[in-house]
This record gives sequence, C-alpha cells and structure tokens, in this order.
Amino acid sequence: MSIDWIWANLQQVWTLFVNHIWLTLIPTVLGLIIAIPLGWWAHRWRRGGVVIIGTAGLLYTIPSLALFILLPAVLGTRVLDPLNIIIALTVYTVALLVRVVSDGLSSVPHETVAAAEAMGYRGWQRLFLVEIPVAVPVIIAGLRVAVVSNVSIVTMAALIGIPQLGTLFTQGFQLRLFVPLILGILLCVVLAVIFDQLLIRIGRIATPWRRKDVPA
Repeated sequence: MSIDWIWANLQQVWTLFVNHIWLTLIPTVLGLIIAIPLGWWAHRWRRGGVVIIGTAGLLYTIPSLALFILLPAVLGTRVLDPLNIIIALTVYTVALLVRVVSDGLSSVPHETVAAAEAMGYRGWQRLFLVEIPVAVPVIIAGLRVAVVSNVSIVTMAALIGIPQLGTLFTQGFQLRLFVPLILGILLCVVLAVIFDQLLIRIGRIATPWRRKDVPA
C-alpha cells in the first residue's frame, strides 16, 4: 500500500521536492549577500556592531508562521505568493549570518590584514580578496546551520498553502496516512544532508591551503 501511494503520487512528490529546493536555496544565497556587508560593518564598527548583531538576533525570534501571515499585509502580496516565504527566510538567514560573518572577519589574523594593506589592498578590495577568503571556514560553518534551519522552516509554509515538502505533512494528517508524513520527513533529511555536504565541499575548494598533505 505504501509503495502504491508513492508511485501514484511520484510526480507530485518530485514537484514538491524541487519547490523545497529553491525555496531554501534562494533565501540562503540572498541572506549571505546581505549579511556580508552587515557583518563587515558590525566587525569594523564595534559600538554599532553590538546593535546590529543584537537586532539581527531579535529578528530570528519572530515566529515563522506569524511572519508568513504578516508579510502579505506589509508587502501587498498575495498570501499564497512564494515571495513571502523567500523574504521571511532571507530575514532569518541574515539574522543567523550577521554574527557569523562578523566573527569570521574577526578571526582573520591582524598580520594578514596588515600585509594586504601594505600590498595596496583597500576597503572592499581587501574584504573580498583577503579577509573573506580567510574567514571562509567560519562562514561556511554558519551557512551549514542556516541552510539546515531553512530546510526545516520552509515546511511551515504548508500551513498557508505554499506547496513544498511540508505539504506531505498536511496531506498525511488530512488523509490519516503515515506514508506521506514519513516520506516528507525523509526527503527533508535527505535535502538537508545534500546541502550540508555541498557546503562542506565548497568550503574545501575555497580553502585549498587547509587541506592536509596526502602522502604519496
């Protein structure tokens, strides 16, 4: 019976899986792009940094379902518009990554920054060509937490009718079937593991100097 249900709904499950991917991936990327300048500002401006990081932390305390419901009224979008989910998760990603970026930049040795300045690197050039590459391990660690968190939070959007893997949870509840529920959980775990391993791989590629020498 369980296999029959899966085969009968395979196309729908695949569509939900793909929707879940982009609803997770887009906010994570946008959140990182926004968090980098905010984290840099928090790192360079010590007094203001406390305010920036504290405000970001407060944003993460907003219940996701409440934010999903409030955003249409604020943005003038439809309740079922996926844009609401993307913006909400972008806010959560920024809230998580601002401190991570600031901590990552703080981990860059002063000697490295001084050497970059001596070589003529200034401002954003030094940030993107020297500081961020050195801070990659810390930033990747934060991204791993953010993307796994986003995979989980996206499922809440099923309560307002946005199709993704969380839809399998509501279907399982409505039909009183365990198969959609278990399948949804398993696919969320699989997706989280895929994103996590992908970020680990990206981190290794971006920091070749951290690879251990392999004996010939």
